[in-house]
Amino acid sequence: MGSAAQTEVWALSGRARSLRPSATVAVTSRALELKRQGVDLISLSVGEPDFDTPPHIRDAAVRAVQAGGTRYTAVSGLPELREAISEKFRRENGLTHAPNEVTVTSGGKQALFNAFFALLNPGDEVLIPAPYWVSYPEMVALTGAVPVPVPTTAGSGFVLDPEALAARITPRTRMVVLNSPGNPTGAVFPPDVLRAVADLAVRHGLMIVTDEIYEHLVYDAEQVSIGTFAPEHTLTINGASKAYAMTGWRIGYAGGPRAVIAAMNALQSQSTSNACSVSQYAALAALIEHAQTAAFVESARAAYRARRDLLVAGLNALGLPTPTPQGAFYALADTRALHPDELEAARILLEEARVAVVPGTDFGAPGHVRLSYAAGLDTLREVLSRIEGALPR
Repeated sequence: MGSAAQTEVWALSGRARSLRPSATVAVTSRALELKRQGVDLISLSVGEPDFDTPPHIRDAAVRAVQAGGTRYTAVSGLPELREAISEKFRRENGLTHAPNEVTVTSGGKQALFNAFFALLNPGDEVLIPAPYWVSYPEMVALTGAVPVPVPTTAGSGFVLDPEALAARITPRTRMVVLNSPGNPTGAVFPPDVLRAVADLAVRHGLMIVTDEIYEHLVYDAEQVSIGTFAPEHTLTINGASKAYAMTGWRIGYAGGPRAVIAAMNALQSQSTSNACSVSQYAALAALIEHAQTAAFVESARAAYRARRDLLVAGLNALGLPTPTPQGAFYALADTRALHPDELEAARILLEEARVAVVPGTDFGAPGHVRLSYAAGLDTLREVLSRIEGALPR
């Protein structure tokens, strides 16, 4: 009786019931469970650099703690950090955002969340190239807006076709979400594609939210910020986590029109308030000591490139077609030779090969799994050997 009454009292909202858990988290949880059982498991499921945060960034955090930099900051972030981000946008991206057109958040995910809730109304349609990062459609749907996938193909390296995007524009379309370099595909959209998308946004009065968190991890392509083509229509999301190996520090940021940033700050003031103060000082060091940071990024990028080449060549040799990613540290492999269903393919790899990957289901990539190559070369060689052993004879 008490249990039933309690269930009725604590009935979940429709919004909470509509949320789907991240496939990445589910696979990671199962992998951790197997590891606790003593299973010799290799996990390529989490999108996290395997490098330590560079020493000059860690040292800056220690100095901040010792100097008392542990108090609240402005909701939008430390003024000096926003100035450094403004300069970073100018120096690296060709974007002009004054410090009051910049906000600092608790990771790039919060920047996206704030942006969607500040900009979208129920019924708005949001175009999202697929495959996509799992959280984009879920966040959009939470606002009451409607995510509209725009398929891409493996044959194009999962590069967006502007004509396919244009074909899905309706009177209710309000926003385009881009992620280049992309998760889970590693696709980097060429400048001509970005210019065409920008032209569509200007012509139809659309907003562009571009997630450029992997911008420094580009190998054989040119990385361009779409905001250089349509600055009045673009909100640029970025953060410290991927390129600077600062995932746990939880620092993201956004730059865009002043009114949008102000709305995001107002939303943040009623939710989390400021990002961690010590992490902000660490991110500040990453940006103002950019020569040291750039040296670290270049070293990491070279390592990722070697790992990419090994893993992609090996997967293709095993009969699992995998386009060569041009950025980030993910490969999206076609696993239909292993099993037609990607969930079953991921289960086989986990249970039989003892390799944890993420099924493409929630990425909008049926028949595929995502592998992160943020792991050493020896580990990736062992992964390929284990996958070979799990393939049908």
